Amino acid sequence: MSSSVPDALPEIMTVIAISEPGPPEVLKPEQRRIEVPHEGEVLIKVAAAGVNRPDVLQRQGAYPAPKGASDLPGLEVSGTIVKLGRGTSRYAIGDKVCALCPGGGYAEYVAVAEGHVLPVPQGLGFTQAAALPETFFTVWTNVFKRGDLQSGETLLVHGGSSGIGTTAIQIAKARGASVIATAGSDEKCAACKALGADHAINYQTTDYVDAVDSITGGSGANVILDMVGGDYIDRNYKAAAIEGRIVQIAFLNGAIAEVDFRRLMIKRLTHTGSTLRPQSIEAKTRIAEELEREVWPLIASGRVMPQIDATFALQEAAAAHAHMEAGDHIGKIVLIVSAAG
Repeated sequence: MSSSVPDALPEIMTVIAISEPGPPEVLKPEQRRIEVPHEGEVLIKVAAAGVNRPDVLQRQGAYPAPKGASDLPGLEVSGTIVKLGRGTSRYAIGDKVCALCPGGGYAEYVAVAEGHVLPVPQGLGFTQAAALPETFFTVWTNVFKRGDLQSGETLLVHGGSSGIGTTAIQIAKARGASVIATAGSDEKCAACKALGADHAINYQTTDYVDAVDSITGGSGANVILDMVGGDYIDRNYKAAAIEGRIVQIAFLNGAIAEVDFRRLMIKRLTHTGSTLRPQSIEAKTRIAEELEREVWPLIASGRVMPQIDATFALQEAAAAHAHMEAGDHIGKIVLIVSAAG
């Protein structure tokens, strides 16, 4: 098949670019040539794009795009396939999909590796589907692969009201685990419990280490999903069970900490972590396959559902970032790119 852009598609698209590292206001609309899908890629007309913490870090200049990736922010989209590159076979023009992107999601069109594209789950619209890929890839990889959370074990998830947190709570419960979530207000704790968390701890008023000890009868959490870092690292070692697994996905409170590593040895802990964006096309394709097999049926059945906090028009990306940085959101923030979103 030809990988050139057909006449039916525009040559120019609107994107949101980072004019310079800085505050949300540096996100500016621009006009760029439409992307061309290379071999093994499909071109998606974007209906909606998820907003994620790595987008904020990229905007601030702290998380550069990997080599060969778009300089535009945006790691997940939903929309309709409008062009197929050579070597693609699964999807057809017109299919409704969502996709994990290495960048470039804040745009009207984006080209994505076919292996990173998933069908929109039954019963979901584009807005909800745009909230799936980055968050669900991250949770699946870290909680269930690296953390190896099993049915009957206890998961402690920090930031339980975030997009990552709300996703981890639901999938863990659906797969038979007990869940303890931490959050920064009683309202957020209530939201975590409404999604299935067995316990929710307001870290502003309660020491989560003591609370976990009390909840588990001194056994501790088998898996801890942490995006906070800083002094949470040492405290996580205290809250972890024997043979516990701590999985690090971010460092909102800093990547440098003073830690008593004796607990790592005494409890036989595993402290691991990962970033998703730099992983190979093949690795992310395997994650997509596992998600479609293991998690997409849970979404279709209604047992797991992306939680949308707020939506903004694509041109309001700066306001969306400001909303995320304010920290009051519960669930995901989504940019609506086209009327179909």
